[in-house]
Amino acid sequence: MISGSSGGPDGGGTEFTAEGLEPVVQEACATAGLDSRGAELLRLGSNAVYRLASLPVIVRIARDPSVRAEMERAVGVARWLETQDFPAMRVPASTAQPLVIAGRVVTFWESVQEREEYATVAELADLLRRLHWFEEPESLGLPYFDPLAKVAASLEGLAGISDEDRTFLDERAARLAKEYDRLDFVLPFGMIHGDASIGNILRHRDGHAVLIDLDGFALAPREWDLIQTAMFYDRYGWHTKAEYADFVHRYGFDLMNWPGYETLADLRELMMVAWLGHQVTTSDSASAEFARRVRSLRTGEGRDEWGPF
Repeated sequence: MISGSSGGPDGGGTEFTAEGLEPVVQEACATAGLDSRGAELLRLGSNAVYRLASLPVIVRIARDPSVRAEMERAVGVARWLETQDFPAMRVPASTAQPLVIAGRVVTFWESVQEREEYATVAELADLLRRLHWFEEPESLGLPYFDPLAKVAASLEGLAGISDEDRTFLDERAARLAKEYDRLDFVLPFGMIHGDASIGNILRHRDGHAVLIDLDGFALAPREWDLIQTAMFYDRYGWHTKAEYADFVHRYGFDLMNWPGYETLADLRELMMVAWLGHQVTTSDSASAEFARRVRSLRTGEGRDEWGPF
């Protein structure tokens, strides 16, 4: 989920633009002993993502300057997963990170491949089943995932939407909070990826699937790692019936047969809409998609018209 850049300072020491971040990339690479010459800007959204020309290394610069602790944890997660031989993004072994350069949080990651190729939902199921068998080490300091607090914080910070839409989303969040508190989860509580979807599993250059974007690792009911694949199939048609059946077969549990599915899907959907609401002032396409999604939430219709964002 990457959006366009607003180009503003966003609380950091430099503007979050290609020009403003160029010296950040250069200084970060110099500090880490890497060559930044020829670095290619791949994305500029929630993070600025660069690919180095000299080595298969990705440089990631966070838009939000307050995420240092979160990125320290993500780096720790990556290193621990490597000790378990789990297929996930790796970090360069000799690089001390994260770095804070001109108020920006910078991390370095080994490049998965030269082009972006996603793996399959079946492979996602395999990796999640394996991940969910792990007993999380206390050394990672994983937080408890609190979706209600996350939604509340996201709605609180919304700007650029109408008062009518804000009231509607707030009331929907309040209703879902009550429903969520009554859920009876059936899968074990433990370590989750936190944003497990087809968008976060890539094909490695050697052919195997790897899990990426490790920032959201947390402790929670494992149902949270299954909800996006289920609703992407059920509500939006982004996965086929055969793909979802394969996902269920490989993981060993069909979330859609659980009585709490609709509530969990509604809550995750609200999180998606709130995230998109933060992009409406900087992206016309995000603004149009946000309006489409809120209209769907109001009417209960048109979810098959949603586009991945």
